[in-house]
Amino acid sequence: MHKKLPARLLSIDVFRALTMFLMIFVNDVDGVENIPGWIKHVPASADGLGFADTIFPGFLFIVGLSLPFAIKKRLKNGDPFYKVALHILARSLALLVMGFLHVNLEHYSNTALLPKAVWEILITIGFFLIWLDYPKDIKKTTRYLLQAAGVILLLVMAWLFKGGKAEALVGLKPYWWGILGIIGWSYLVCALLFLISNKRLLTQFIFFSVLFTINLLYCTGLLKHPLPVIGNAASPALTMAGVVITLLYSTLVGKGKEKQLWILFTTIGIAMLFIGFATRPYADGISKIRATTPWIAICTGISILVFELMIWLVDVKDRQHWFKAIRPAGTSTLTCYLIPYLLYSLYMLTGFRYPHFLNEGIGGIARSFAAAFFVIWITGVLEKKRLRLRI
Repeated sequence: MHKKLPARLLSIDVFRALTMFLMIFVNDVDGVENIPGWIKHVPASADGLGFADTIFPGFLFIVGLSLPFAIKKRLKNGDPFYKVALHILARSLALLVMGFLHVNLEHYSNTALLPKAVWEILITIGFFLIWLDYPKDIKKTTRYLLQAAGVILLLVMAWLFKGGKAEALVGLKPYWWGILGIIGWSYLVCALLFLISNKRLLTQFIFFSVLFTINLLYCTGLLKHPLPVIGNAASPALTMAGVVITLLYSTLVGKGKEKQLWILFTTIGIAMLFIGFATRPYADGISKIRATTPWIAICTGISILVFELMIWLVDVKDRQHWFKAIRPAGTSTLTCYLIPYLLYSLYMLTGFRYPHFLNEGIGGIARSFAAAFFVIWITGVLEKKRLRLRI
């Protein structure tokens, strides 16, 4: 007899942890030479999909999986509409600020007053001071002083920032929003749509269909320019897909139709893969960099099928202990994402270099896996000491 599926899935946290682990891995392995090309991102001009190109869309999908649970919980606990809306705006703003500074970090000038590594460490400290998950028993005055110190630190770093070439230095400016910024915009759009709507499955499916169609129109050239806030709608479409899947899960489990769940998830996942390959010749090919419709569809299909596997492993077979080593990546995800910025900065300041055999081939791949585990271990240590970010 199969175990009854729960209303709130542990598999979402495990899926998030696995995705975060792989995100750290692909970011690190990007600098490794002489490894199979399919592991890395494909070039911007290419029509193809590397393993690394499937990780970020998976994370956007997971944002959508968690979103209905989080918002419904706040409403159920008695938070008024305006308070939930302000929380959504605050979370989005935090991600946008961090993403904006990270993108400018890519253009940091060697002629700036502070070395790049020092500036990187200081903005990360600022992030922790502002968005740390402070203990409930801490004095409000102490918390506000620490958060104010974080704000001042970021403002000073913004003032000191110099980017571009030595002969034409520039201050902070928008290039793109970075990983965190894209998540912020996508979360803002989907969370507000969910909050102001009736929160039903059909409504959210319509939202997904509209976002998906906007992207299709853009990739086929029928829509000439990206739209305000949503751009070509690729990222919010991926997040809204997660919202739809969560609501579909809750609906089926609520009606006791668990057998149909497996059939539907498998069918929808395969159907999205088919849509991706069917639209490939007409919608600018498969490309993460160009955020094309085939890329969205294929990655949505992969995410649904992997999520289904996670449900079976974690919530049905109770195999969550298999993922114990990476658990902190799912419970302190933002902290885990920021730790590499501190580590790589320390490597730069100390002149640390990996031995040559760890910079290429199998040795390099093994190094990147080890680096991902090391980052998550640090995250776990910090989590036990209540040093984690919460937005």
